[in-house]
Amino acid sequence: MVTSLNDTPEIQTRWALLERIAGSVQLRRANRLQELLYFLGKRSLVEHCGSLHEQAIGVAIFGRPAGYDTSSDNIVRTSVSELRKRVQAYFDAEGRDEPLIMEIPRWNYVLAFRDRPVPAPAALPVAHQPGQTILAESKAEATSRTQFASRSTLLARLGTLFLSAALAVACLVLLNRYRALSLQYSNLRRATYAWQYDPQLAELWNGIFSATSDTDLVLADASFGLLQDINHKSFSLDDYVNRSYSNELQSQGVSPDLRPVLDRIATWNLGSQDEFMLARRILALDPTGNMIRLYSARNYMPALTKRDNLILIGGRLSNPWQDLFELHSNFVLNFAPDGSITVANRKPKANEQALYVQTTSSQYCVVSYLPNPDHTGIVLLIQGTDAEATEAAGDFLLSGDKLAAFKKMLKVNRIPYFEVLLRVSSVPGTPLTSSIEAFRNYDSLR
Repeated sequence: MVTSLNDTPEIQTRWALLERIAGSVQLRRANRLQELLYFLGKRSLVEHCGSLHEQAIGVAIFGRPAGYDTSSDNIVRTSVSELRKRVQAYFDAEGRDEPLIMEIPRWNYVLAFRDRPVPAPAALPVAHQPGQTILAESKAEATSRTQFASRSTLLARLGTLFLSAALAVACLVLLNRYRALSLQYSNLRRATYAWQYDPQLAELWNGIFSATSDTDLVLADASFGLLQDINHKSFSLDDYVNRSYSNELQSQGVSPDLRPVLDRIATWNLGSQDEFMLARRILALDPTGNMIRLYSARNYMPALTKRDNLILIGGRLSNPWQDLFELHSNFVLNFAPDGSITVANRKPKANEQALYVQTTSSQYCVVSYLPNPDHTGIVLLIQGTDAEATEAAGDFLLSGDKLAAFKKMLKVNRIPYFEVLLRVSSVPGTPLTSSIEAFRNYDSLR
């Protein structure tokens, strides 16, 4: 994007700085933060806005409805905070020689620019002042100086030899220290990223943690599922993103006593403990926080589904983003109004059931590892019928032995795109056990 030809040289200089920041290492792969930065720059430099507030950004960039409640939806504050950190990181590293510094103020968000402080020049050596008298050396003094110079030369040579020997010893010490530190770092990295040293786990998760895309981990919105349970009504992803479901609930002849309760539930952002525990296990694969971005379903954005790799946890009742991929799935979780949960097998094969029904002793989980519909990224879908099923999904995805056994069952040398239906048996007092009930191999999608 370029500014107007009528802009002043000062504005053009500032816009050029903004473009360098947007193309820097800190923001090169963060498309959503680039979009936010360009929006702030346009409003600040091109449109010359005197103030820019959170709600306006939420409507323009994140698709929030006009007048939405910023106290319960912090997507703007979270995104601007992350952008602010990356801008500062640019000036600390890649942009350390920039003469102009850009900052994002808190609460207003209109970009601010200031000159980088110039370091004070080093003090110059004091020279002889005019008029000073320099006395000529006597012959004796010249002889003494020559003898002193000879002794100084000898001492200098001895000092050089001693210094060379000392440096050689120091180099050996530093070399041994470097080797020790390298070994410690290697051991630390092996302990921190242990999964990368397991061939099966590395094959799966290195594909998800792509070097060219961010990976978004999206947790379910249990309050959205609760509202649907209370009203025995199902809402679509469009209803969820536009927040229209709340108004629709109020227009259905709800009793006056129930309306404030529904309003209150709609503002909550509840989560499920078992899904949160699974998210923690996945986040532990990225201890530095450089590969995974964590979102709640309520704060996620449609544009990111086409840019980033995506991990969805939770069934479509509480995580409606699953709707984007249901048409491409063979195993589909269904949550009935009476509380029963089933898994539909759209195209059953021999020895497979068309419908799997959750019971007190058998739970189910569907794990799908697929390309997104545009084939621009990878999608990992995790849908469990209860806490035990969600835990079993984590065990399957985070166990090299289980993945190796699955590859052997598929008779393949590498993990393909797939869907797998796990049956989980939970008996009080015994360890959780799971088995593969059915699967699909989508290697042809690569």
